[in-house]
This record gives sequence, structure tokens and C-alpha cells, in this order.
Amino acid sequence: MLASSVQRSKPTPYPSKARSALIRRAVVVALVLVALTLVTISFRSPTSGALHGLQGAGSTALRPFQVAATRVAQPFRDAYDYLSSLSSAKSEAARLKKQNAELRKDILSAEARAAKYPQLVRLMHFEQEPSFPQGYRAINVAVISSPGGPFTHTLEIARGSGAGIRRNDPVVSGDGLVGIVSNVFPDSAVVTLISDPSGYVSARDLRTQVTGGVQASPAGGGTLVLNGVQKQKVVHVGDWLVTNGTHSKQYPDLYPYGIPIGRVSSVGATDTAVFLQVQVQPAANLGSLDSVGVLVPKKPRR
Repeated sequence: MLASSVQRSKPTPYPSKARSALIRRAVVVALVLVALTLVTISFRSPTSGALHGLQGAGSTALRPFQVAATRVAQPFRDAYDYLSSLSSAKSEAARLKKQNAELRKDILSAEARAAKYPQLVRLMHFEQEPSFPQGYRAINVAVISSPGGPFTHTLEIARGSGAGIRRNDPVVSGDGLVGIVSNVFPDSAVVTLISDPSGYVSARDLRTQVTGGVQASPAGGGTLVLNGVQKQKVVHVGDWLVTNGTHSKQYPDLYPYGIPIGRVSSVGATDTAVFLQVQVQPAANLGSLDSVGVLVPKKPRR
């Protein structure tokens, strides 16, 4: 028995790679065909029958799993929706903030332009009035540098000799006399205000026809005084003073007749004084000018 040979079973051969791939392809093709067949039958079959009953039974059997899956997925869906809406809200808030800043900037710019508009309108009205000086034209120009303090009595304007402006040209606002051009450059000019202590303007009271010279008040504060009015003359509080203009060809005045200078704010006298003490409030707001008009003679000066 020991010598006899024992027959062993043949080992099962391993499937080849090519055979395994072929099997997988066959299974995939079969599943695709079954799926197409079921879809076709579902579309072509009537609304009742064995197939629809089978579909309903399958849906009923799978319903608990669908509900469970929905409940499990709902918190994640809610978290996603919350994060998505939060991100959208942040983006919208940033956009609105930027838009609000731009609108605020536009509003401030519009307000700045609107603040200058009344002065320009008054200048244009002044040019149309019958009292506008004959023989002159107005060059309306922006003020680029206002007086820097109570002891500064000049301002700078944005046009100069290139626009036809010359020294000693009178300068006005829509309210009244501002001063005179004291220095000129190609694209700018310096204006000395009537509040400057060295200034002098020949003036006339429109009501009483009293004349005198308007100068800066020794007390300062931007007020003016009417000098040279004898005590027997009459000047009333509230009277308007205007430039007296030229009355002698030999000694021409720098200012044409009729430009408003200011209104009389107080009138006083002392027993020992020879002249009245007349205080004048300037018609133009000398400390807050955005634009002025330079009066240029239509005929060139000799």
C-alpha cells in the first residue's frame, strides 16, 4: 500500500486577467441593457399594471431609507445653506458699504459745488444789473487761496495775465467790492482786500450823497470806517456806501462808480473831534469767498 501511488486532484486553475475583464464588461453591458429595457417599459406602459405595481412596492419598501437619508443629510444641507447665505451676505454687505462710500463722496462733492453756486449766481446777476460799471467786462474766476488769518488781507485767484487780468483791476463778488489786483502771474493773480490797512476807497452815501474815504478800521475785525466826513454832514445807520468813481481825468480813480462797498453800522461823534466816526460793515463776505469777478476795462489803459 505504501508503494502504491496516491492520485491527487488537479488544482483549480486561476482565471486569467483577460477572462476577468471580459466578465466585468459582460456584466456592465447586461446591467445597461436591463436599465434601458426598464426605462423603455416604464415610459411605454400604461399607468396601471404589474410593472407599476412592482414599482410602487419598491418605492414603498425604500421609503424608510429615503426618509432616513433625508433626515441624516438635512443638517449638512442646512449648514451648507447657512454658510452659503453668510458668505453671500458678507459679499453684499461689502458691496453696499463700498456703494455707500461712493454715494457719500458724490453727495459731499455735490454739496461743495452747491455751496459755490449762490456766489456764481449773484455774480451773474451783478453783471446784468444797471449799476454794473460801464466800460468794463467781468472775468469770473475761482478763489484758490483765501486769507489765512486775521492779519492776512490778500487772496489768490486762478487766472492771471493769460486771461487779460492786469494790476489795479477792481475785484468784486456778487455782493459788493472785494479789493484790487495787486500782483499778476501768467495763470494766477493776487488780490488785496479792502480790509487791508493800506487800502483806500473813495466812497459815497447813496442816501445823503456824503462822500469820504473808506479804510480798514483801526480796531480790526474786518470792519471798515468812513473817514473825512465833517460833523455837520448827515449819515444814517443802514445807509449804503458805493464807490465814488472818477471825477477828474487828471486823477482817475481805480474803482468805477457804483460798486457797493458796505452799509453803515454805527455813527458817532465827540465834542473834540472834527469828523464823524462812521463804522461800515463790508457788503462782501471777505473771509469766505469761493469765486470773484475781476473788472477789466474794455478799452486798454494808457
